[in-house]
Amino acid sequence: MSPHPYSIQTQSALEAKGLIYKDTYSGWYSISDEAFYTDAQITRTRSPTAPHAEVVTSTETGSAVQYSSEVTYKFRLSAFRDALLAHLRAHPDAVRPRAYHEQVVGWLAGEELEDLSISRPVERLTWGVRVPGDAAQTIYVWIDALTVYLTGAGYPWKDTPQNEGCWPSDVQIIGKDILRFHAVYFPAMLLALGLPLPKTLLAHAHWTAGQRKMSKSVGNVADPGEAMERWGVDGVRYYMAKVGGRFRDDVDWSPEQAEKHLDEIRSLLGNFFLRITSKAIAAKLGTLSDPAPSLAALADPAYLGEAEKEKHLHNCEVLTSLDGLSDTVRGHLENTEVAEALDAIIARLKLANASLTHTAPWSPASSAALARASYLVSLETLRVCGIMLQPFVPRTAGRLLDGLGVADTASEERTWEWAALGRAEGVREGREVKGVALFEGKRRKE
Repeated sequence: MSPHPYSIQTQSALEAKGLIYKDTYSGWYSISDEAFYTDAQITRTRSPTAPHAEVVTSTETGSAVQYSSEVTYKFRLSAFRDALLAHLRAHPDAVRPRAYHEQVVGWLAGEELEDLSISRPVERLTWGVRVPGDAAQTIYVWIDALTVYLTGAGYPWKDTPQNEGCWPSDVQIIGKDILRFHAVYFPAMLLALGLPLPKTLLAHAHWTAGQRKMSKSVGNVADPGEAMERWGVDGVRYYMAKVGGRFRDDVDWSPEQAEKHLDEIRSLLGNFFLRITSKAIAAKLGTLSDPAPSLAALADPAYLGEAEKEKHLHNCEVLTSLDGLSDTVRGHLENTEVAEALDAIIARLKLANASLTHTAPWSPASSAALARASYLVSLETLRVCGIMLQPFVPRTAGRLLDGLGVADTASEERTWEWAALGRAEGVREGREVKGVALFEGKRRKE
């Protein structure tokens, strides 16, 4: 069955509960937003071209509105104000980031929640599903489109094992400009139907260009195909996660900033890998015949004795920073803190790079034992971080793990559980570490 009969079914179910009635709806209507706004949701300003004329726009979206009055069907949204407020206050993670959660609570606590117009006269909206029993009215998007979220998850559900767990959704992702529709209107509909609410609603801000919202009419839309050709798919993924992964504030799309961040990861990951696999270090390692020490042994600041203790302390600091990192990153990701998760990984790579510079295992002044300690700590850093970078830059991380000799993707050795410090210690012996080209895309011309 297509979703359209379920739109009718949903409307009929709400009507049977006494939650839909016919009335005259008056308010400020935005053609581009396809939504009515109340007096509290609009902004009045003077026209820049006609000082005596007034411009009325939606405060939330900035779209032009005009006052309109028409007969429509209404959903008793006001009946669910207290229930929605109670849910949000009991579940502080119901809307993320926190600033948007507070915004929704502010709407519900500070405004009179008016009933919602859920149909349009057929002469104004000819395309769509007709209201059951009233061919003069068309079901509007609040019933029709929002129902798709349910039908996409198999609604109406049958009591069968294969349908268990499909609702509520763990995370529902939307743009901040439709926050009210998905944080107020849709949850109220679900409560009315006796259905559970999504566990988390993640609202993201916008990518802008020149500090303006991207628009085809303005001609300031970034070309994702061009970006991927220039920096590779992983390069674009990395930039967007690193800069846009906090979701709260708009971010300006900047090729210069993209280059800056990609140069950083190329250095922290690619150049680091090349330094640790250099011929100078390999030559030193070839002079050692005793078994490689365990990471536990390397974690002891006194492992190399007093002569090189100060340098080895940098290795110890890196190992300490890796311990528990997978739990930290997992926690950020479970809280939809994408940029914070990536920042935690990058911080360890920065520390490991600095440690390698301090210990200088390639230097004639460094002993073979120190070179091996720095080498093993660096490889473990790359292995642990490489596994955790897979959600962000899967191709690059895959090549890195290939170069480290970590078993391919069919093996559990690339799963999250193996991102723990020392987890692969028993299988690393005899693995060949070899140089690989980590990054795709075209390098910037100097």
